[in-house]
Amino acid sequence: MLKSDILKKLHLKNKNLSENDIEQVFNIFIKKIIYALKDNKNVELRGFGTLKKKINKAKQVRNPKTNEKLLKKENFKLHFKTGKILHNKLNSN
Repeated sequence: MLKSDILKKLHLKNKNLSENDIEQVFNIFIKKIIYALKDNKNVELRGFGTLKKKINKAKQVRNPKTNEKLLKKENFKLHFKTGKILHNKLNSN
């Protein structure tokens, strides 16, 4: 699903708000999630799931083409765990 699809559905459910207002609220929502993850906080959306920032440690890797050894720096990955309600809806018949 694209961002534009989400905004269209939100606008259909909230006719009293303009499309610009809905887009601003959506952008603020996404920015708040990003800032929370940058501050090493978990983001929990009840019934949907939890977002966490996990660390990939620095390690030695090699370029398979040249066999050159390289140091891969420490970086972060995003981990998502589904909530019970979403999990049950996805797995029900």
